Amino acid sequence: MSTNNSVLVLKVGGALLQCEMGMARLMDTAAAMLANGQKVLMVHGGGCLVDEQLAANGMETVKLEGLRVTPPEQMPIIAGALAGTSNKILQGAATKAGIVSVGMSLADGNTVSAKIKDERLGLVGEVTPNDGTYLKFILEQGWMPICSSIAMMDDGQMLNVNADQAATALAKLVGGKLVLLSDVSGVLDGKGQLIHSLNGKQIADLVKQGVIEKGMKVKVEAALEVAQWMGQAVQVASWRDASQLIALAKGEAVGTQIQP
Repeated sequence: MSTNNSVLVLKVGGALLQCEMGMARLMDTAAAMLANGQKVLMVHGGGCLVDEQLAANGMETVKLEGLRVTPPEQMPIIAGALAGTSNKILQGAATKAGIVSVGMSLADGNTVSAKIKDERLGLVGEVTPNDGTYLKFILEQGWMPICSSIAMMDDGQMLNVNADQAATALAKLVGGKLVLLSDVSGVLDGKGQLIHSLNGKQIADLVKQGVIEKGMKVKVEAALEVAQWMGQAVQVASWRDASQLIALAKGEAVGTQIQP
């Protein structure tokens, strides 16, 4: 076994939950890493499931600058879809791949501190790293934490947190390497070609040009924040791409490297 003490923080998007083959492949990759002594922490969103559940309850989805607006009456449904259904679907896929996992949320073990991000967004939280004891205990057992992006304020109020930002806080907490996995292979330029490396200035230029927008803007800004905070590149890659997953398992760079 390799004595790799670093933690690989894999953030997966909601679209993965609708692709059984993608989940199976990703969990097989994670299982191979764990068998090799690599600690793995998974953080997930579940936007598609949330949208479905809200629609089923006659509620609509509103987004502001790529972030989901969360009115109080939607919070129980969003929490159920993320901390409940999405979390257990991923746990099921992990179990099937032979992984011992612990399903959790940001509210567990005093892991993060949460506050309201912006009144205009409703019950959307901003989280900062707080106490890594619980996570580190799980990781030391060789288990894989699967963490949903539902947090809690000190008064017990549940908050919905953007999963990229949740992964950022947890990567900081465990000093881990962050990989943001979605259904696109990385950041694409105006011609649809993969950009292999980006720094802060290049990102700002591409945002200004409208090449990086909405969800990808949130993702890239979260990645840049971690890269700068930790002084190392953050990867934006795809769970769809089998060759990227194989390279990832070998510890190679995949997708777009967001440089500090």
